[in-house]
Amino acid sequence: MKYSSQMVAKPYFIFALILLAGEILFGLLMAIQYVYGDFLFPLIPFNVLRMVHTNLLIVLILFGFMGATYYLIPEETESELWSPKLAIVTFWVFLVAGVTTILGYLFVPYAHLTELTFNNLLPTMGREFLEQPLPTKVGIVLVVLSYLLNTGMTILKGRRTVITTVLMTGLIGLAFFFLFAFYVPDNLIMDKFFWWFTVHLWVEATWELIMGAILAFVLIKVTGVDREHIDKWLYLIIAMTMVSGILGTGHHFFYMGAPEYWLWIGSISSAVEPLPFLLMVLFAFTMSRERKIQHDNEMALTWAKGTAVMAFIGAGVWGFFHTLAPVNMFTHGTQLTAAHGHLSFYGAYIMIIFTIISYAMPILRGRPHGNCAKAQKVELTSFWMMNIGMMGLTLALSAAGIVQILDQRVGTELIGFMESQESIAGIYMVRGGFGLLVFIGLMTYFSSFFIKEEAK
Repeated sequence: MKYSSQMVAKPYFIFALILLAGEILFGLLMAIQYVYGDFLFPLIPFNVLRMVHTNLLIVLILFGFMGATYYLIPEETESELWSPKLAIVTFWVFLVAGVTTILGYLFVPYAHLTELTFNNLLPTMGREFLEQPLPTKVGIVLVVLSYLLNTGMTILKGRRTVITTVLMTGLIGLAFFFLFAFYVPDNLIMDKFFWWFTVHLWVEATWELIMGAILAFVLIKVTGVDREHIDKWLYLIIAMTMVSGILGTGHHFFYMGAPEYWLWIGSISSAVEPLPFLLMVLFAFTMSRERKIQHDNEMALTWAKGTAVMAFIGAGVWGFFHTLAPVNMFTHGTQLTAAHGHLSFYGAYIMIIFTIISYAMPILRGRPHGNCAKAQKVELTSFWMMNIGMMGLTLALSAAGIVQILDQRVGTELIGFMESQESIAGIYMVRGGFGLLVFIGLMTYFSSFFIKEEAK
C-alpha cells in the first residue's frame, strides 16, 4: 500500500459485502414467496421484501464505488486523500442512514412511514428503487456531495489521468441525475419520464463510466500494460457508452404516452448499447494477452475478465433481447425484464466491486502480492459458483418470461396473471435453487478471507 489514506476504503468494502449478503438473502425470501405466497405473511409482505432487496442493491453498489474511489484515487493522483477523516465520517453517516431506512421498511408500515418522514412536505416516496424517505434522500445528497468534494479536491492537488477524469465525470453524473428523485410531477406520464432520468441514466450511463475507470485501474495494476494503451481503449468505450446510454433512455418511453418518435430513437440506440460492453470484453482480454508482468494475484485478473464477459451477456445480450419496440410490446413487465436486470446488475456492478476488492483488500491486509494460493483457489471456486448460479437464475427467469408471454400476450386463448404464475411455479423453484447457489458461493468467497498465509 503506497498511501496510508487508502485504508479508509477497507470499511466501505467490508460493509458493501455485508449488504450483498443481505440483498441475496432477501432475494431468496422473495423467491420462496413466489412459490408459497403466504410465506412470512403478514410479517414481511412481498412489497417490503422487494423494497429491501432493491434498496440494498443500490446502497451496496454506492458503498463499493466509494471504497474503490478512495483506494484508487491516491494512487492515480500520487497524493494522499484530501480528507481521510471526512471519508470516515461519510461512511458512518451513510451506514446509519442506510440501516435506519431498511429498519423503517421492515418495521413501519410504508403508509405510516411517509407520514413520519415528512413526505407531505415534498412528496418523493412510492416509486420503485426510489422508495427512500425524504430525510434519507437528503442524506444521500449530503453523502454524495462529501464524496465528490473529497475526490475532487484530491484530484485537483495531484496528478490527473484519464482514469480520474472518467471516474469524476461518472461521479458528477451520479450526483446530478439523483436530483430527479426529488421531482415527482402530478402527471403520471411525466412522472415516469423523469423517473427514468435517475434510474436509467445511473445504470446505463454514469455508473458505466465509474465501472470502466475501476476496470482500467485494476488492469493496469495486474497486467503492467502501458497506461497510454489502456487510455485509448477507455476513451473509445466511454464515448460509445455515453452516446448509446443517453439516447437509450428512449427504450423506456415506448408505451407510456410519450411521442411516437421514441419508438425509433429507443430501438436504434438499444441496438447500439451492447457494443460498449463488447468492446469491454475485447479490452479486458486484449490487456490480459498483452500483459507485461505476471502478477501473483491471479484472481483479480479473473474477476476483471469475468466482469467484462458477464456485463456483456447481462446488460448487452439480454438487454438487446427485449428492447426493440416491436418485441418490447410483448415482453415488457414479464420475468424477461427481471432476468435482464439480475444479470446486468450482477455482471456490471457487483462483479466490478468483487474485482477491486479482490485486488485491493489483500494489499490493505498487508499482502501486497495477493492472497495465498490456497485462498485464491477457494475464491476461484466461489467465482464459478456465483457465476453459474446467476446464469442459471437468469435462464430460469427467461423461461418464466417466455411462458408468461405465451400465456398472457400471444394468441387467442389467453389466461389470467395468477393462472400464468401457477403454471410457472416449477420454474420459480429452479430459480430459487440457483439463487441459493449464488448465496453459498458468496459464503465460500467470505471463507477465503480467513485462510491463513502459507509459511514460506
